[in-house]
Amino acid sequence: MRQSVDLNFPPCLLLAAGRGERMRPLTDDLPKPLLKIKGKSLLAWHLEAAAKVGIQNIVINHAWLGQKIEDDLGDGAQYGLRIQYSPEEIALETAGGICQALPLLKPRDYFLVINGDVFCPNFPISQLLVQLELMRTKPNPPLAHLIMVPNPSQHPGGDFYLNAFQLSINPSGTAEKLTFSGIGLYHSDLFKQLQIGNPSKLAPLLIDAMKENRVSGEKYVGPWHDVGTPQRLQELNAADE
Repeated sequence: MRQSVDLNFPPCLLLAAGRGERMRPLTDDLPKPLLKIKGKSLLAWHLEAAAKVGIQNIVINHAWLGQKIEDDLGDGAQYGLRIQYSPEEIALETAGGICQALPLLKPRDYFLVINGDVFCPNFPISQLLVQLELMRTKPNPPLAHLIMVPNPSQHPGGDFYLNAFQLSINPSGTAEKLTFSGIGLYHSDLFKQLQIGNPSKLAPLLIDAMKENRVSGEKYVGPWHDVGTPQRLQELNAADE
């Protein structure tokens, strides 16, 4: 039997609306987040990780072949979760998709967002929840907290500079330029200027918040993979990790 949703845990949005062009032909008949690693879909890995730490309220956005995601995962009962879906008729981009999902997420303040096409099997979500509680105590709480990773070969230039848990678009001191993992905590206020149904990119919102020193971050050095090509998927299935 599923337990009632614990409001002390943030809701979680899994982003699964991408077309997965680089994964073709595998994604011609299957949504990218349903591709399997070690016998489990990418989404299943995320769902099991969320359930393990006590997160119960999950929303999944989808577009391309989205009904197959709903058919595969259902209402989440098999994972001990409550899954709702946020279908997109047009491409809303990341921030637009998050904005549309907010009425389903109903966050108290912060919520967790994970890209559906990343593989991060040992990521410590429980530690991220501890960070969330610390964020809530700050007088000027961050609008986002992003998990950053060392720059992979396919993205050597990185995304943002991390310096003492603060993220910026500008180098300073000993700041290290890292790649955004696709895992982050967001405050609903970050999206308050957006209108539901309008396409919006996430990066401009984050950059504006960084200029106000309201985006924190941390470096994660554990296993993390952007499953971007059929070759990479094959390598992950063949690996021992």
